[in-house]
Amino acid sequence: MVSDGTEGAGRVADVLLRFVDGPQSWGVSAMARELDLSKAVVHRIMRSLVDRGLLTLDSTSRTYSLGPAAAAIGARALRDSKLRRVSLPLLRELQVTTGETTTLSARVPGGRVYLDQVVSTHEINMTVELGRRFPLHAGGSGRAILAFFPAGEREDVLHGELRTLTSATQVDPEQLRTLLTETRKNGVAESGGERQPGAGSVAAPVFDLDGQVIGSISVCGPINRLTAEARRTYVPHVVQTADRISRALGWPGGLPAE
Repeated sequence: MVSDGTEGAGRVADVLLRFVDGPQSWGVSAMARELDLSKAVVHRIMRSLVDRGLLTLDSTSRTYSLGPAAAAIGARALRDSKLRRVSLPLLRELQVTTGETTTLSARVPGGRVYLDQVVSTHEINMTVELGRRFPLHAGGSGRAILAFFPAGEREDVLHGELRTLTSATQVDPEQLRTLLTETRKNGVAESGGERQPGAGSVAAPVFDLDGQVIGSISVCGPINRLTAEARRTYVPHVVQTADRISRALGWPGGLPAE
């Protein structure tokens, strides 16, 4: 049985998490509909979060946004992230080697988020949105993570909602299974405009001490530069860098057994 306290804490967490990949600001009515809660409950939660600096209220629009305390928590999480700390110097090396933007993604419930990036020095380059949750089926960084989920968890994702983000997003479960099988074999996932129109990427998974996939790194850029041929030339560099990060986190190297 779930206690009232646990249920209440879960509701507070659900409210805050809607700011991760939803609109930047929410009204009480919209949040109540989103969470299927009464407006009175949502209003009490949001007012409590305002009192603690986790949300701010725009008195004109009567909408709520993340507050300074939420930003401080996020900054502390980034500062204390071992994955980010270990990866960043190697991402800088990879950026110099390839000339393109390099990124680090972390696995989170329901998807992944970009933790950091080293932006290309090209005049026309690609940047990513840090902290926003993205689905795992769309794009190289997500599939590099999803491919190394335990089989049951992987199937749960494939049987769930597979949103179309662009005209190139693959949403057919059988086709995705084929792509994920290839990634489990060679340790790399490529994308051409699947998550963001006009963007290409090459990604590889990162593993922790126990061989659990905890994130991925990628090289990404405009599709006119990251053609299929260019992506192939980046594959060994991306795979090697991901392996170096995994080793720094305690994994002995290589891909874990199925």
